[in-house]
Amino acid sequence: MKILVLGGTRFIGRHIVEGLLDAGHQVSVFTRGQSPDALPPGVERIRGDRNNGAAGLDLLVGHTWDACVDVCGYTPRQVRPSAELLWGKVDRYVFVSTVSVYHEPAGGPILESHALLPEAAEDVTEVTGETYGPLKVTCERIVGNLYGDRCTILRPQIVAGPWDPTGRHTYWVQRAAQEGEMLAPGDGTDAVQVVDARDIARFTHEVIARGVGGVFNMAGPRLTWSAFLTALGARDVAWVPAAVLSEAEVPFTELPLFIPNDSPQSGVMHVGFEAALAAGFTLTEPARTIADTRAWLQTNPCRPALSPERERELIALARARGAHA
Repeated sequence: MKILVLGGTRFIGRHIVEGLLDAGHQVSVFTRGQSPDALPPGVERIRGDRNNGAAGLDLLVGHTWDACVDVCGYTPRQVRPSAELLWGKVDRYVFVSTVSVYHEPAGGPILESHALLPEAAEDVTEVTGETYGPLKVTCERIVGNLYGDRCTILRPQIVAGPWDPTGRHTYWVQRAAQEGEMLAPGDGTDAVQVVDARDIARFTHEVIARGVGGVFNMAGPRLTWSAFLTALGARDVAWVPAAVLSEAEVPFTELPLFIPNDSPQSGVMHVGFEAALAAGFTLTEPARTIADTRAWLQTNPCRPALSPERERELIALARARGAHA
């Protein structure tokens, strides 16, 4: 098959491209050419800028593909022109969205039928923590209205694996392999859930090959933090209760992946993915994701989300409060 990937040089997109190549497909990537490109030479590179609307898509005119995978559509300004231009030129449009589209994700499990956030206006172009989810809701609606049952919407949870540039899952993998007492958030009973990027890539190929339409959450096994740290191989662990972390105003950026079970956002760590499993989604074991990520980190170390100084400070604070476990 001939497949067009909008994006494709970084993380999820790179895994998708390489998975499609391994399955024997011809792959073209449409990018601005500004990110490092380590894709094989057999991939066709098409240059353009979706931020320029239809004018930035000129090099797509006059071509057809069996499917398109959109991994870099964040705003309606980017998605509407490409979705409209490719209508009639591709048989299936796969749009990579996010679980951030869901409204008030407390508790769980969050299923595909859960209420969505209100849409962002189509002229909103700034992507922030507040607009990211609503913008993806609008983009999903644009693609769905145009393609109907010829579109597939993927809603990944927090994504992990090699080539992860976010520093979220990678922070914990890297930190657990280092010496010294390691801060562990909460008391071990809170939930953590990520999805391996390679699982998303395999499912993307599956829905294209079998013509599967619909909306699918993409998530991985749900673990307790205690089980997660065991899988990481963490040795010298100091549990710092959620109340102490809240008192110290520790943001998610410093302790990525940690969302207490009683948090209003706890549904982010309780995403149901039974629909995807029924459609052929398969999972990588957490230990395998960790091992492969750790091997990649050997030559691609990440900047620590939590500085060593801040880590020691928070452990000392928990001990001072008599709350260290």
